[in-house]
Amino acid sequence: MRDVKMAFRNLTRQKKRTVLLAAAIAFGIYIITMINGFTGSFIENVSENFSNLMAGHIFIEGVEKSETGKTLSLVRNDDVLMSAIEETETPWKYITKRSDMNVTLIFEGETAHQTVTGADWESEEYFKERIILTQGTFADLQAERQGIILSDKVADKLNIQLGDRVIVKCQTYTGQQNVGEFVMTGMLVDSSLFGGSAAYANIGYVNELLNLQPNEYMSMGIYLEDPNLIDDTAVSLYEDLKFKVDVFERNTEDDDENPIIAMLEQADEEEWDGLRFRLVTLNDVMKEVQQIVDVLNTAALIILLVLFAIIMVGVTNTFRMVLMERTKEIGTMRAVGMQRGIVRKLFLYEAFFIAVIGVIVGLILASITMLILMQINWGLETPAFMLMKNGYMTFKLPAWQVLLNFGIVSVLTLFAAFFPSNKAAGLQPADALRSTK
Repeated sequence: MRDVKMAFRNLTRQKKRTVLLAAAIAFGIYIITMINGFTGSFIENVSENFSNLMAGHIFIEGVEKSETGKTLSLVRNDDVLMSAIEETETPWKYITKRSDMNVTLIFEGETAHQTVTGADWESEEYFKERIILTQGTFADLQAERQGIILSDKVADKLNIQLGDRVIVKCQTYTGQQNVGEFVMTGMLVDSSLFGGSAAYANIGYVNELLNLQPNEYMSMGIYLEDPNLIDDTAVSLYEDLKFKVDVFERNTEDDDENPIIAMLEQADEEEWDGLRFRLVTLNDVMKEVQQIVDVLNTAALIILLVLFAIIMVGVTNTFRMVLMERTKEIGTMRAVGMQRGIVRKLFLYEAFFIAVIGVIVGLILASITMLILMQINWGLETPAFMLMKNGYMTFKLPAWQVLLNFGIVSVLTLFAAFFPSNKAAGLQPADALRSTK
């Protein structure tokens, strides 16, 4: 404790120098903490927004091949799927059945290309809470069989108002041209990143345009009670389905290829008769997003190392100056019996205290900044909406990440101070006392 107190007292003798070094370390910790906090919630927010957008955590779709070799998405009878869900005791919260189609909307000479999702609004009550309408109501959509909800950007482009009828050109699921008519019954906020997907209609009318039967659809979405169960539940479902129907193999082991892309390639390359099912999960979709997070975390670590490589030079030079200023003092202490190891420890304690102060200040500043940013509603129209939670930024900083950053900073700071401290410990008392520096 005596050595610790002495080291701490030495820091107060040169307050400006101590503050500058601690500030440099605090700045580095501030930057790295902000990046880590953002990436910590990045995957969580994007996953939640994607699950809401896609209406599920696990997705099953049927795939057929036409006579021309074109792959067609279609679930004709879902009894076997519902049986597998029941037998595996899948902890589902909602089950959605949807059909999608790419269309061209035409209104008074203006056109817009759009993906329209057909949904059963009577069974998807929860999804209504995820969509924020700026005009119209879901009651209007349910009352109007040909109703459609468009994003504000598409509505502005077409100059269309509530109640207006818009012509739709599309293809049936087998590829024949078809024409229909939608009635705009609602407008929603376009999140910019996914405006092309932000259009919803009644699945009954969408199926009619696709030439599907009322009980047919393209994909089933299973929304689980706990997203952490996605992988385990998917494995159980897949194993059960393998004994009942023809399914695509799930390529989840290859880290170099996205599982969804792999299965799409399977559909193009393989031959089969009848209906084959494809099972994918939100984690499959998010695999490349996770890679982005890994890249961001790696970049953050590189930034940390570069910043502290620069700071280390400052720490080393500072302690060399300290050594020059305290040469006689060190000689006096050594002359009265202080051991070399204690002299070395004094310097290292000082460096460690500077690192601790810098880390604490950096964490406090980062925490304050994150708290302020979390209170700001960035709105639903921001291009970064998918990275946020209901329009608010969130940050998640695991304790292990804080400890890792602290460990790296402490080791680098002590390493930078080691050589001056070792030189100080090696001073001969007589030579130090004779020094004129």
